Amino acid sequence: MTLANLRDVLTPCLTDGTAVAGMVVLGWEDALAYVRAAEALRRPVILQAGPGCRAHTPLPVLGAMFRALAEGASVPVVAHLDHGESLRVCQAAYDSGFTSVMFDGSTLPLQENIERTAEIVQWAHGHGLSVEAELGFVGYQGGAQSLGTDPGEVARFARESGADALAVAVGNRHLMTSPRAAIDFGRLKAIQSAAPGLPLVLHGGSGIDTPTRQLLAGQTHICKMNIGTELRMAFGAALRNVLACDPALFDRNKILEATTAPMIAAASLAIKTLCQAGQDL
Repeated sequence: MTLANLRDVLTPCLTDGTAVAGMVVLGWEDALAYVRAAEALRRPVILQAGPGCRAHTPLPVLGAMFRALAEGASVPVVAHLDHGESLRVCQAAYDSGFTSVMFDGSTLPLQENIERTAEIVQWAHGHGLSVEAELGFVGYQGGAQSLGTDPGEVARFARESGADALAVAVGNRHLMTSPRAAIDFGRLKAIQSAAPGLPLVLHGGSGIDTPTRQLLAGQTHICKMNIGTELRMAFGAALRNVLACDPALFDRNKILEATTAPMIAAASLAIKTLCQAGQDL
């Protein structure tokens, strides 16, 4: 088994010029494709179950699926709860076999975010899990606006919460369908200076273009970048294509199997962008 937690795969990224892809899972076919792509490139991968995924598939099913993939994988695989909203949900993820959780206290006042994150960190570390937190608020394209992470709050948050990784808002947004995000490198530099040993996370990676991803991986402490929208778009395109090519096809397994190769290709491309320019995978 190559099941890992977040600390295992992110700590090397502080010094090796790479970031790890946190890949948003919606079902078996995409999760399998992500692991196969990671194996081909000899990179770790983080399989993420967010609120949308959990609303469709129960946590115990997702945990068993992630662990089954990890058991057969040749690279480290993290089973990660994304945007967990409470200690109860994080505990349910642990009971289901997850190795890492994100507690999203980004809409809470600073003191409450610290206190609730610290409570979850204390529990999680006692059970061998790692914890990602969020400071500031990463907004949504066409939805809630972002609130940039305040560098002046970072040192206190890192010290008092004990989080293993910190998601920050520096111009990134969720659900962007084209890479138009303008990253505030000044804000990011100040955040990094405030907590120099803390791996940082960017949600909304699909909105960040390839040169910027490579720069972030190679020259900052962004160690994890969440990739979702571009992969869902690739899946949708593959599904439409197979049905258009054979309108009489009705077998679910055959239809979904036809998405595997395009999804491996899309996942491979995303993983490759999370290395500094010139670094071979």
